[in-house]
Amino acid sequence: MSNGSRPIRPPNLPFVRMVVVPEGADVADDWIAERIARGDICVTSDIPLASRCLAAGARALASNGHIWTADNIGAALASRAVSAHMREMGLNTGGPPPLAAAARSKFLSALDTLAQAARRTA
Repeated sequence: MSNGSRPIRPPNLPFVRMVVVPEGADVADDWIAERIARGDICVTSDIPLASRCLAAGARALASNGHIWTADNIGAALASRAVSAHMREMGLNTGGPPPLAAAARSKFLSALDTLAQAARRTA
């Protein structure tokens, strides 16, 4: 998925395709949310997109290995809204920490967990 701002070259694999969407705020997120379905896994650190994917019955995973669930997405959305409000007031919220090397292992393990769960429910 790309809106053209960061060109990528997808691998030449039969189940991989590149989709280019028009420019605009959340256009790529809208494309994903409109097409995601039960059994799909969305890898995103975008909390609103993760919430939309969960609402559609899909699974969502952040790049740091954090699994988004119905139990934790509400608090994440609320925290995001508070941080946005603080930034609007001129306060520095610090932003997310840099991706640590341990996060790669956590991500791969979480992705495997979600893929196995999706396979069992398919």
